[in-house]
Amino acid sequence: MGMPATQIRQGMILLMDGELFKVMERQHVTPGKGRGMVQTKLRRLSTGTQQDHRFRSSDIVERAVLDQREMEFLYEDATGYHFMDGESYEQIVLGRDDLGDVVQVLMPNLKVRVETHEGKPVGVEPPTTVDLKVVKTEPRVKGAGFPVDSNNSSKAGHS
Repeated sequence: MGMPATQIRQGMILLMDGELFKVMERQHVTPGKGRGMVQTKLRRLSTGTQQDHRFRSSDIVERAVLDQREMEFLYEDATGYHFMDGESYEQIVLGRDDLGDVVQVLMPNLKVRVETHEGKPVGVEPPTTVDLKVVKTEPRVKGAGFPVDSNNSSKAGHS
């Protein structure tokens, strides 16, 4: 499915010359003269090598057609990040490079969509929202812009 190069986003999987590439970085560049360009850093999924690629704004790129399966994140160990399909109980392991920034929000039992191309996992789409619980916070600091009374609580109704 073709789309204009200006719609390329970080994390997308593109199909170029029969190979899959993950967009690691993307920047729209408009020179003083001429048309804009999209400068990208791509990682070839088959080898893991990275390369810079510049697209003209008028270029049409092909986004890879990916299948998605809902899976549950189980745990992380030295071999990678482990996910399980809740229906078939099949487990897969993905590396940190496959996940990118998603590793920052992974917690046990979190359900995510694992993206596959021809049966091979290529990435993870995190949920749009995550419920978190604040367990501990630092005490407020006097003089941080909030009036504090002798009980260390904010004064209500202060004008």
